[in-house]
Amino acid sequence: MGVEIGQTMQNEKAKVYYPKEDKIEDIELPVKGKWNIMTFYPGDFTFVCATDVEELQKKYDDFKAKDAEVFAISADSIFSHREWSKTSPRVSKSEIPLVEDFKKSIITDYGFLNSETGAARRGLAIVDPDGVLQYYAVFNDNLGKDVEHIYNSFEGLKYLHDTPNKEGHMCALPADWRSGKEPLDIDLVKDIGKL
Repeated sequence: MGVEIGQTMQNEKAKVYYPKEDKIEDIELPVKGKWNIMTFYPGDFTFVCATDVEELQKKYDDFKAKDAEVFAISADSIFSHREWSKTSPRVSKSEIPLVEDFKKSIITDYGFLNSETGAARRGLAIVDPDGVLQYYAVFNDNLGKDVEHIYNSFEGLKYLHDTPNKEGHMCALPADWRSGKEPLDIDLVKDIGKL
């Protein structure tokens, strides 16, 4: 199944391992009323995947402070997640909840299933508090995620979500936008051809 930006994502039941509390819970993804930063990865005990989790952990508190939940998702079992969290030098420092998708339903619904290997492709999805997909990226399995870019994209999407357009105008964020920088306030008639 292909996914599209602007698509409302269906709720999926999943088991999650919370490393900080060393507990397993059942949840529904995406979490309604929160921003969902969902990082997909091929498998526990692999090389680049641990670096993704490590880098996301560095921004974890910043995401949480802005009403976002971060989840790491693979087709591994909850027990594999727990063991990886306990033994990996990188992942052992992380608080990021690890989602079991043993049946591969979340991976499939978000379009990250690698049909050749049966694992998740390395990717990321950002879903807004209304359950709408706002960001979708698939990476080469050997390419780690640029968390600064992801965080900036999240801040931009949050700004756009929280800032309604004025009539006849469009709020847009240019390629070099960073939090605190003014957005573009585009008059849909008068500003044609000015940028």
